[in-house]
Amino acid sequence: MNKPLSAPVSAYARLEQRFRRLSALQEAAGVLHWDMAAVMPDGGRPARAEQLATLGVVCHEILTDPATGDLLDQAEAEAARLTDWQRANLAEMRRSHTHATALDSDLVEAMSKAATACEAVWREARPKADFAAVFPLLSEVLNLTRQAAAAKAEKLGCSPYEALMDQYEPGAREADIDRVFADYGAFLPEFLPRVLEHQARRGKPVEPKGPFPQAVQKQLAKRVMERLGFDFKHGRLDESHHPFCGGVPEDVRITTRYSEDQFVQALMGVIHETGHALYERNLPAEWRLQPVGVARGMVVHESQSLLMEMQAARSAQFCRHLSGLLRETFPGNDEALSPENLRLIYSRVEPGFIRVDADEVTYPAHIILRYQVEKALFRGDLQLADVPGVWNAEFKKLLGLDVPSDREGVLQDVHWYDGAFGYFPCYSLGAMTAAQLFDAACKAHPEIPAEIEQGKFANLQGWLKANVHRLGSSVTTPEIVTRATGRPLDVNVFKRHLERRYLS
Repeated sequence: MNKPLSAPVSAYARLEQRFRRLSALQEAAGVLHWDMAAVMPDGGRPARAEQLATLGVVCHEILTDPATGDLLDQAEAEAARLTDWQRANLAEMRRSHTHATALDSDLVEAMSKAATACEAVWREARPKADFAAVFPLLSEVLNLTRQAAAAKAEKLGCSPYEALMDQYEPGAREADIDRVFADYGAFLPEFLPRVLEHQARRGKPVEPKGPFPQAVQKQLAKRVMERLGFDFKHGRLDESHHPFCGGVPEDVRITTRYSEDQFVQALMGVIHETGHALYERNLPAEWRLQPVGVARGMVVHESQSLLMEMQAARSAQFCRHLSGLLRETFPGNDEALSPENLRLIYSRVEPGFIRVDADEVTYPAHIILRYQVEKALFRGDLQLADVPGVWNAEFKKLLGLDVPSDREGVLQDVHWYDGAFGYFPCYSLGAMTAAQLFDAACKAHPEIPAEIEQGKFANLQGWLKANVHRLGSSVTTPEIVTRATGRPLDVNVFKRHLERRYLS
């Protein structure tokens, strides 16, 4: 007896199968990156470079396979039969395909290997302030990235730098970012002196006296993470040279770095990365391993980390909660760990050289500098050899400080040495988005500030999950912001937040 013929699998369903495999491979590469940063011995770098390059090429080949393009064409022709989420997923598949088909496999492999090699040398060059040591490798990374940017720009119909930004924030355009940064750039020179004068009248905070053992700091960090909503059955906390959040939604990996002389930066770094982790954990589970199920982009991702760190954890309410935890953890520092003194510590504004240590008032200046340098590099208006000098001159204009060495200047961030050009704008756009989202959450739930004082975050996390996390990549960043807050990104909300916090 003949078996009945099964219904043909639709082009869209076959794409879902294909992208599920692709996503699993990409996640495997992500875990290998975490391992390389957190626990891998230095001798493993050559093998890891080969592994990551191979995975990159395999993923690229899946996306650029002519069969993938044919399936996309067929699925798009039948899109009327799909649900809204399926159509959004299909659009994200097409975007990934467009990015991938702009590059050949040889370029993808060369970029991966060049970035891995460059980052390894950067780790040694930064402590020595030796830009010359890493310059040849960074030149190769930049050269390859320029080739990729030009190829993608032609496919996407945008500038090369916009093509790079699109990898991290889909649809990002220089004109939009220029307006936002120009607005803040005009605000800062008048606002910063007022803040510093107000701060001087309040007096300096009492500095907590260490040592603060790393093991004790880690236990404190884990307690705070749990109160924020982090589930250690699905994640872990480790150390690395540069704090970051990686892994996958079921297994989120956070790293930080500790100093036994002070706990301030490590703890806030953990809270920042926990914001990233909670976003990953709350993405729509029903769309796991599909493009529509991942985080919308790095502006939203950074908004989630900065909302937890800057909006919630540096608030007067959280300082009152944190005071009890710190006094219990580090006895003998009662005056320094009082709520008011913690508020002075965590709202201290002090122009400095290091971006990751910057306060939220001056932080955008660090990003504006990097944004201007990146744009100039990809327009061809700036040569790589001239970047340190331009960096130092522009930093002096923005924050009035003379950069003492390249260690505190052009060598301080891993991004360029790892090939991540176009990422930096997401940080400050994320901070502004965070202010707007937190403002909207508190209007929807006026009890949130009082709950934060008690170390309770369920209402805040529930609002974020419903209005941001569960949307995945089903809509654009502007749509997420407008739906959640009632209007597009408005830099004035961020400025009002700064005025309330730093002038009251």
